[in-house]
Order: sequence, then C-alpha cells, then structure tokens
Amino acid sequence: MTTYDSVRHLPLHVDGYCLEPLEHEVARGFTLKRTVVVLHGKGEEGRGEEVDYNPRAQEEFQADREQLALAGEHTLDSFSLLQSGQPEYRRWALESAALDLALRQAGVSLGEAVGREPKPLRFVVSTRGANVEAWRALYPDLRCKLDPDRDWTDETIASVADVIDTADFKGIYRGSFGMPPDAALYRRIAEAFPNAWLEDPALTPETSEVLAAHRERITWDAGIHEWSDVEALPFAPRCLNSKPSRFGSVKRLLDFYDACERDGIALYGGGQYELGVGRDHIQLLASLFHPDAPNDVAPRGFNSAQPVEGLPSSPLVLSPGPGLGT
Repeated sequence: MTTYDSVRHLPLHVDGYCLEPLEHEVARGFTLKRTVVVLHGKGEEGRGEEVDYNPRAQEEFQADREQLALAGEHTLDSFSLLQSGQPEYRRWALESAALDLALRQAGVSLGEAVGREPKPLRFVVSTRGANVEAWRALYPDLRCKLDPDRDWTDETIASVADVIDTADFKGIYRGSFGMPPDAALYRRIAEAFPNAWLEDPALTPETSEVLAAHRERITWDAGIHEWSDVEALPFAPRCLNSKPSRFGSVKRLLDFYDACERDGIALYGGGQYELGVGRDHIQLLASLFHPDAPNDVAPRGFNSAQPVEGLPSSPLVLSPGPGLGT
C-alpha cells in the first residue's frame, strides 16, 4: 500500500469556502501577498496557503470569492481530481486545505493516518550572508542555507564556513530569482564548504567540470515537481529539496516520498516564504518524512528583516493534533 492509499479514501464534506488575504514586508520594499483557502464543513475548518509570488495573481484569486465549485460530498481523491486544472501553487492550497479538513473531520492527525510518528525537526535559516553574524549572536548554534554570490570575499566565505549546511546557486530559476552559471564561484564554494549540499547549479561544460569531484553533494530543488522530474535528472541524486507546494497535488507529493525512500534518496524540506498555515504544514511534513535534515522550514520569526530574540531553537518539537497543522 502506498502512503497516498492511507488518505485517498478519507471522506470529505465541504459546505463552502472563504479566502483570507495575508501580506508581510519581508525586506525593504518587498511585500509578499498570500491567500489562505479556508474550507468548512461539519463544524470543522481546513486551511491551505496559496504561495504564488505574483501579487496580481493573488489579488485576482481573492477577487474570485465563491467562484469555485467546491461544496459537496467527496473523498480526498475525488476532490483532488476536481483540482487537476489548477496551477500547482493554487492546487496545493486547495488540496492541503482539503486534507486538513478531511483529517479533522475524521479526528486524526496526518501522522496517525499514514502510520508515522513526528520527530523533533531540525531546521536551518535561509538568510543573507551579511546577516549571519547578527543572527548567530542571538542563536549561537544556528545553521544556515545561503545563496552564494560572486561578490562574496574570502573574508565573507570564512565568516560563514562553520554555519552553512546548504549552498543554493539558484541556477535553475529564471528571471529575478535566478543566477547565471559561474564556474569560478562554484569552485570557490564547493572547496570552501566541503560538507555542504550544493543546490541547483546550472550545469554547463565549464561548471560540470568544476563540480565533477563534488557530484555526490549536488542536490536539486526548483525543477522537482514530481517523481518523473527526478528520473529526468542528468545523474541519480543522493539528496533532494522537497517543497510541497511545487507538487500541487497531495498524491504527487506522497508518491514522491515513497519513491525517494525506495531508491535511498535523502530529503530535506523547503518553503516558499509561507506566511500562515502553510508554514505549519511544511514543518509537519518534514517532521514526518525527513526530520533529521537541514530543513529550510524555520519558524516564521526567522524571516524577519532584522534578528529578533525569543524564537524557538532547532530541533523544533511539534505537537500535532487532528489535521495537517500543529
């Protein structure tokens, strides 16, 4: 039996839904907009977060209130099939809300449904290299995921050498999020951080040559939306970044977990700047499927532009109840 088989037949009664806007300034001049989908039925609510980075897409979604035909009697699987035409991020918001509601209506947690016990969750913080020292002043044991930059000096590299678990080259992204291939940078980072995962390099003849000796540490993120994307990689990976919202459907995500476990591929979790309940969801999934990994799912406070005191330390102990949250 697959992991998805454990939840696919969960009964789901939906009376209706509403949409709740979220927004937060995560950097000077950069405000994220998000939308929380709230499904309700039988006195329970299930929530999911739409993480599309396009503010206009979020505004248009929020303007389409009560336009989706979601009410009725479903199973989780039949509800999922109805969402197959949605963009991945929106589909994940709808399906995670449906899974949350179905579990709550059944009175069980996700761990109970799939036969897994949540474990203490190890997490890292994704921030700018320049911020590491200030964060570490408050949290000396903090571990980080950083985006190397060609402007990093030798001093900058030395200052983060003992805190970095994952170096994200962002070579697969396009547009403002992406970074062009840079063989010289890749060499400097691979040699300076011999124990770090090297995420999403842009592979060219030049960068492939530089990274040949470090291939076992190369991991992938932006291009992974389902198991077939793993099969299409240029070589079999030892480890992958798993961002649930990229998968769209619950089935694709759980099938991916099963396939990685079967093939011995390690996982660490990632997020999409979730501002609300989506953060709870990715933390719970990580605690069930890959708790002892450099999971980029830190509590929300670590997304603050300036370091703040009093945040939880890693590992994070969750106390999940019925549903998909904590």
